[in-house]
Amino acid sequence: MGILDKIAEIEREISRTQKNKATEYHLGLLKAKLAKYRAQLLEPSKSAGAKGEGFDVMKSGDARVALIGFPSVGKSTFLSLMTSTASEAASYEFTTLTCIPGVIEYKGANIQLLDLPGIIEGAAQGKGRGRQVIAVARTADVVIMMLDATKGEVQRELLEKELESVGIRLNRTKPNIYFKPKKGGGLSYNSTVPLTQCSEKLVQLILHEYKIFNAEVLFREDSTPDEFIDVIVGNRVYMPCLYVYNKVDQISIEEVDRLARRPNSVVISCGMKLNLEYLLETLWEYLALICIYTKKRGERPDFNDAIIMRRGASVEHVCHRIHRTLASQFKYALVWGTSTKYSPQRVGLTHIMEHEDVIQIVKK
Repeated sequence: MGILDKIAEIEREISRTQKNKATEYHLGLLKAKLAKYRAQLLEPSKSAGAKGEGFDVMKSGDARVALIGFPSVGKSTFLSLMTSTASEAASYEFTTLTCIPGVIEYKGANIQLLDLPGIIEGAAQGKGRGRQVIAVARTADVVIMMLDATKGEVQRELLEKELESVGIRLNRTKPNIYFKPKKGGGLSYNSTVPLTQCSEKLVQLILHEYKIFNAEVLFREDSTPDEFIDVIVGNRVYMPCLYVYNKVDQISIEEVDRLARRPNSVVISCGMKLNLEYLLETLWEYLALICIYTKKRGERPDFNDAIIMRRGASVEHVCHRIHRTLASQFKYALVWGTSTKYSPQRVGLTHIMEHEDVIQIVKK
């Protein structure tokens, strides 16, 4: 029996097993086996022959956004509207084994937009070049899931299931579980909160499935068995996802209102160029980017050339971005903007910058 058959058999057993107190250990064990087989599928084959042309695209710009969706939901039109790269739809065909990225220029930042066709077609089973496509998706900072507003919820569910099965967790944070395998001493199990979904016996069964018999486990939140398996496997990617409903000009205003009120959702129409500016604003928030302007002594700030950083960046990060030796020659910085109590404020390397701050660095 191949891995695909084993996965299908476990999925069938999970679907027909009733969820109750008596079956929770059995279900936990099945989920652990399922995660193990899926991980085996996505690992590159050791007996691979000559390497073919790669699918990976060099990361460039200030952030990377992966655009996924079914055919004919308007991805190509969206790319043409949002980026300065004029590409025909054929350039994004999965059969060409290449991926031509577009670049969104917004607030002085260059955001790389990557269309990933074919992520649906058996990628979770490792078919075709599914592994390479998924590898690119996992390097993104944000996923834009483009959906057809006229097709209901089935597209969203299928896409979420596909990404879930390859270890991409959308709009979720990493489980707050401390896990460390040891060389001896058995299982040390503890929790700082009451647990309703996991028990010591279930944790032990799941660990045994992964041939782990000695470990330290500390639950800091009431996590599910699936989340505990994610922590053991360790290669899960947690990233924000923006659900973009296209073709809203073809549905009723009540339906548009319902979709727009859903969490992490934006409604647009590429055909009529509706709401695209709001989508860019929302994407900027999800990417957590900020603009920082520099100023030389005795001169006005340079507002034409912003330094793009991630939210939470310190003065030291700004120094490294300007020049790698600047931090070692740093004396102090003068900062104007919302991150200071008064302007200008004299700050050190650990000061956290905010959007549209102006900085003047004084060297030793």
